[in-house]
Amino acid sequence: MKFGVVVFPGSNCDRDVAYVTRDVMGQRTRMIWHQDTDVDDIDVIVLPGGFSYGDYLRCGAIARLSPVMQQVLEHAQKGKFVIGICNGFQVLTEAKLLPGVLVRNRDMHFICDRLPLQVERNDLPWTQAYEQGEVITLPVAHGEGQFRADEEILAEIEENNQVLFRYAGENPNGSQNNIAGICNRQGNVLGMMPHPERAADSMLGGTDGLKLFQGLLEAVGNVL
Repeated sequence: MKFGVVVFPGSNCDRDVAYVTRDVMGQRTRMIWHQDTDVDDIDVIVLPGGFSYGDYLRCGAIARLSPVMQQVLEHAQKGKFVIGICNGFQVLTEAKLLPGVLVRNRDMHFICDRLPLQVERNDLPWTQAYEQGEVITLPVAHGEGQFRADEEILAEIEENNQVLFRYAGENPNGSQNNIAGICNRQGNVLGMMPHPERAADSMLGGTDGLKLFQGLLEAVGNVL
């Protein structure tokens, strides 16, 4: 299995992801510069956290125009796996690979904390290593993580069971329906504001995020 981690100008969590996929999990990992257009060798594309292009205009608005994003789109359309974490989630919504938008946190403050999340479903590769309804703890670090969608889109997201993670207990940023992570209808594209890669090594104080990568590895490994 091979991971590809896209690096935009301003990405700052790309090495965090690579540490988990390459060093913790022992999987082949390639850093993909945002101008690269060859991703045929990649099984899972990761859009990492950070401040792509300095978050000018809107978070992810410029990054979605990078040459690599056409390849990310085609990768997803083939049914291959794509995950966007934090800023990567913002890029996925800007690219229309996921519905909704991410806007300024409700209290207009940057949030840096470890928060409880509830796993809404565990029948997808992303979450199969968790129990449905399990409460896990993952770090968050964002200023524009409030998930919003109009009533029709929000209803569709809920009806299609596209919510994979919700904030459990206090809603830190005002996201509608406590949404912390969603997938597309096919289930192969995931966007989430919390950082699973920052909770994948016991030295960092927790390994709840490692199960996401392990579940995916098992699922994709069985297909390849």
